[in-house]
Amino acid sequence: MIPETGWLMLAQLQMPAGLGQQTEMKRKNNVVAADLQTLVLGALRVADVGVIALAAWVAYWARHDSWAIPDLYLIAILAAMGLAANYFQIARLYVFENLSRLASQFGKLAAAWTGVMASLIALAYFTQTSVAFSRAFALGWLALGFGALILVRLTMLVQIDRWRQQGRLAMNVAVIGAGEMGRAFLRHLADVRTQEYRIVGVYDDRRERLPEAIEGQPVAGTVDDLIAYCKRNPVDEIVIALPWQASADLQELIKKLKVVPVDVKLCPDYIGTYLPARGFHAIAGIPMLSVLERPLSGWSLVLKALEDRILAAILLVVLSPLLLAVALAVKLDSPGPALFRQRRYGFANNEIVVYKFRTMYHQRAEEPSVPQATKDDPRVTRVGRFLRRSSLDEFPQLLNVLFGDMSLVGPRPHAVAHNEQYAKIIDDYLARHRVKPGMTGWAQVNGLRGETDTPEKMRRRVQFDLYYIDNWSLLFDLKILALTPIAILGKENAY
Repeated sequence: MIPETGWLMLAQLQMPAGLGQQTEMKRKNNVVAADLQTLVLGALRVADVGVIALAAWVAYWARHDSWAIPDLYLIAILAAMGLAANYFQIARLYVFENLSRLASQFGKLAAAWTGVMASLIALAYFTQTSVAFSRAFALGWLALGFGALILVRLTMLVQIDRWRQQGRLAMNVAVIGAGEMGRAFLRHLADVRTQEYRIVGVYDDRRERLPEAIEGQPVAGTVDDLIAYCKRNPVDEIVIALPWQASADLQELIKKLKVVPVDVKLCPDYIGTYLPARGFHAIAGIPMLSVLERPLSGWSLVLKALEDRILAAILLVVLSPLLLAVALAVKLDSPGPALFRQRRYGFANNEIVVYKFRTMYHQRAEEPSVPQATKDDPRVTRVGRFLRRSSLDEFPQLLNVLFGDMSLVGPRPHAVAHNEQYAKIIDDYLARHRVKPGMTGWAQVNGLRGETDTPEKMRRRVQFDLYYIDNWSLLFDLKILALTPIAILGKENAY
């Protein structure tokens, strides 16, 4: 399915009119939908930092029975306001489309606000000022702040619903082009059934050769008629759905539309073909549509690396008695080494050596085909059967994480033979290796764990892996880690 606004538009050109024309082009409503959304987000940002300060003031009064806050507390409040503005932005709490997703908003808000308070505690510790703050004040601020932030969003949501019922938040969109591209664009909007856009008319200079309506939308006139319409009515966006072969005609059309203060966007020729939207980036001044990007780069890459190394080191220390006990059980159960090493594909389709506790009877030569373990597989030892069901055999991969070959969360690495087999029959299979493989993953916590005896099972696993890659976040990783024990206990197809 095509994203609502992203890749459909290959260029976004805001066309400001002259001052005299702007005066002439007064609209029926003072604020169009795009402007109203911007105002809503701006008001939300101000409200957030405001209630954070207010919550701190109330928490101080509740603890000390005084409104006279010391300077050090004021510095902490200002720091919290600055941190919140940045942390909330990183958590995508100021994306208009996300405001109605209450569960997601509350979860991200809880994580971001906790991060703000944790950062303040760390700052107080390193500046040796922590003794100056009351613990009761800190806990009260944490609770009151979160409650106030929730209340702000609930209030904002009520107002947004009211505006939606009034139709004030629907983007008024005019379409230029009543041919096949225009039809395809209108069909897409009908298929996704979005209420974010309202088609105000279809326009085409070939008016006399066209039907009165296409896809249920009236062909309202020519481009000149559209310009006249924009002078009298609010229009948020104009979508040009015309073939790109006639570049000279497109340039003339864009030049003509410069007289209206409306966002003008070009619809691509390949509408109907899925391409992920990654935004626009310029190369030598030429805007380029990014369709594939490194999933992890910059600070995301640093954050992921810190998450892996720190948690892997902690788990190895905490679980060392259990790991030693498992290794001893493997040795006593059957002859052979406690650890098993296997070549698998890792990041960028490079081979890595993955460590596991041995769960099968020791063989001198490795089988080239590496058949997957099945139910009641005679190769699996008694201890190995328990280890595979509980996934304890995977725990030595904490060493792989610590060494940097794997991550705690990511697509599960498959044996080299399996990789080569499925890469030939499943589209995008090798795209799993755009990130490091993980000890657990989004596919595993959704029940796709253990044997993949059919291509369809592997195809579903790949779909979940690719979703994880495209939507990575630290919170997503922590969610998967929290769900992993539940998935292990509740699944029976790990043999």
